[in-house]
Amino acid sequence: MTAAKKTKRLRSGFTTGACAAAAAKGAALLLLRGSRPDSVEIPFPTGDRYGFTLHSCCLQDDQATASVIKDAGDDPDVTNGAEIIAVVEPGEVDGEDWLTLRGGPGVGTVTKPGLPIAPGEPAINPVPQRMIREALLEALAEANSVSKTDGVSKTDGQPLPLKVTICVRDGELLAEKTLNARLGIVGGLSILGTTGIVRPISARAWTDTIDASMKVARAAGLDEVLLSTGRTSEAAVQRYLEARRSASLPEEAQVMMGDYLAYGLKAARRHGFAKIHLAGMWAKVLKCALRIPQTHVRHGALEVRQAADLLERLGLDRTMARELAGANTAREIYERLSSAGRTDLIRAVCEEAAGYARKRSGLKVELYLVTSEAGVVECVKDRR
Repeated sequence: MTAAKKTKRLRSGFTTGACAAAAAKGAALLLLRGSRPDSVEIPFPTGDRYGFTLHSCCLQDDQATASVIKDAGDDPDVTNGAEIIAVVEPGEVDGEDWLTLRGGPGVGTVTKPGLPIAPGEPAINPVPQRMIREALLEALAEANSVSKTDGVSKTDGQPLPLKVTICVRDGELLAEKTLNARLGIVGGLSILGTTGIVRPISARAWTDTIDASMKVARAAGLDEVLLSTGRTSEAAVQRYLEARRSASLPEEAQVMMGDYLAYGLKAARRHGFAKIHLAGMWAKVLKCALRIPQTHVRHGALEVRQAADLLERLGLDRTMARELAGANTAREIYERLSSAGRTDLIRAVCEEAAGYARKRSGLKVELYLVTSEAGVVECVKDRR
């Protein structure tokens, strides 16, 4: 062969949350119009829009059901091909909210603290909840709030009250192949997603992308790079820097390293950068402080016992350290430290993480701890 074999570009897909939102919109349109849509288009948190073909759609009395078959692209996802179902029917106003969202067969229930959803609630994460709500609002607008079924009417200019139940066919069986049981999610799958898009996990694809991004940054004459574990962290740091510098880092400086922490740190030095801005949420920052080089759960599992030991070494009293050793997730550790007013220990963990990043990269490192609710909550500067 005279030509090098080209690497196949991996195909992205959609999250269970995006599929649930699309199914909900399809069912709502059927309920409100009385006619079956073949496909729907919904908004994504990124501002983009995507279309979905409806797998099934039926109306019985005043209850509409629609489903979407999840396409995870080339990601090795256990939910690829799963049927995500939404049942929409007239609801009742719950306080001031027009939407009642429930989990049905195949959707798990949260039983332990430390997750974004409170115990006792269906395991439908906050971003999918927002996507479902926005998709339903679009359905109401597109149907002009005119119902073809009994029991649905528009009152006082408010959205029609709707009850939506999300289900996953064979979700209980699929959940056995996940870490849900360890996290205290029982009875089915989690409805997940922060952007609506599933990007394939491929080590070579990720590391090639990291290197390519850094080459672009250097070609643009930059000597600082922003390494982030995800879009939320990246955007939060850009807002933080803009507020303090009157300008964020150039777009070329943004490098999505995902879970490839050690690789990203070493690559920054190899490509000749002088400084790294390192951004991540608590679980990733905690893994960095524990010197776990690959932060994906499959390669760098976070043992809460290790985290508790680290916190004790950083000044946490032994009694509370032992209590935290029984925490369900890293998020629970963060919440319990915050509730106890131990922001000093949260800061100390960030300092540890920054120290590891400096040692691994040999560069100046400023570390940013990000939460989805508040943006940057800690910034550890390099004053060397």
